[in-house]
Amino acid sequence: MDFDFAAPQSGVMETFETLVRTEFAPKNTYLNTASNGLLPARTVTALHEAALLRAEGRPLTPLYEDVEASRAAYARLAGVPVGRVATGASVAAHTGVIAASLPAGAEVLTAEDDFTSVLNPFHARGDLKVRAVPLERIAEAVRPGTALVAVSAAQSADGRIADLPALREAARTHGARTYVDFSQSAGWLPMDAGAYDYSVSVSFKWLLGPHGAAFLVVPEDFGGLTPLLAGWVAAEVPWDSCYGPVAELAHSARRFDLSHALFTYAGLRRSLDLIEELGVAAVQAHDLALADRFRAGLAALGHEPVPAPGSAIVSVPGLGVRQPELSRAGIEVSNRAGNLRAAFHLFNTAADVDRLLDVLSG
Repeated sequence: MDFDFAAPQSGVMETFETLVRTEFAPKNTYLNTASNGLLPARTVTALHEAALLRAEGRPLTPLYEDVEASRAAYARLAGVPVGRVATGASVAAHTGVIAASLPAGAEVLTAEDDFTSVLNPFHARGDLKVRAVPLERIAEAVRPGTALVAVSAAQSADGRIADLPALREAARTHGARTYVDFSQSAGWLPMDAGAYDYSVSVSFKWLLGPHGAAFLVVPEDFGGLTPLLAGWVAAEVPWDSCYGPVAELAHSARRFDLSHALFTYAGLRRSLDLIEELGVAAVQAHDLALADRFRAGLAALGHEPVPAPGSAIVSVPGLGVRQPELSRAGIEVSNRAGNLRAAFHLFNTAADVDRLLDVLSG
């Protein structure tokens, strides 16, 4: 396909375009990163090489090195020391550890209709007071007695972005802890994970990695969490902790690690390398230029998307029913609660936007 890029500056544009042309060759108009990101070529190569290690019986030492390299890369993207980052398999598992740490009767404040993995472990406890409010009101809804505020930085359903600075200040005022899910923003929206008590992100969306990895950021003092899911990899010296109970948990957030999906990290390491090479600021500028182009085109067609300024996700009420038709035309988007959801990322182009608008106009 022909690439028509939207990166902001000539020097950045040249590097951006060269890297993206090298790493991606989509066979369709793929606008569904909010569900799954495309894998870069370097990631596919690494996954193949990792599989060969197993197939040929060679030592797996490089795959464990990939886990630590991925942890370090995510720490850099999140803006936190690597010792605050734990690895796991899903947002729900990490949320479950946080939910288990709360005392019975504690109030958890959430956004209405946020993604299930951010919410359900708190409801599953059965003895917590879970209160949901509209996303736009979440900061003002923090009150004395609120123990934890849990919210996605960008909403999965429609791309709306939470006012995280306001939330942080409100939580600080009332002594509440904060838990932020960056799954729909990590990779295109700069993170400041250190500003919150806990945060999490999966790797298979905007970070362009395979399924099977999710990162948890915890405070330096672990924030009162108990490593309920800890196995041998959570030990200070994992290979000396394979039998019997773990005698010494890792002194870092690694005590919250789950057994590693080694192939996943072999690929993810290269995906995170690419994000760092491009730079989140350049990716953000590119993605938002495309999202804004789509919003402008929708207005010309008489459609009004869900208001989500500054988001790379655009959701259009009433058009979700057209998703099967679009897929048949080679355009991949999502139907979320009746809304057509398009997500624009670094491998997308102005031509992709125009093709989607053209089909919608028919």
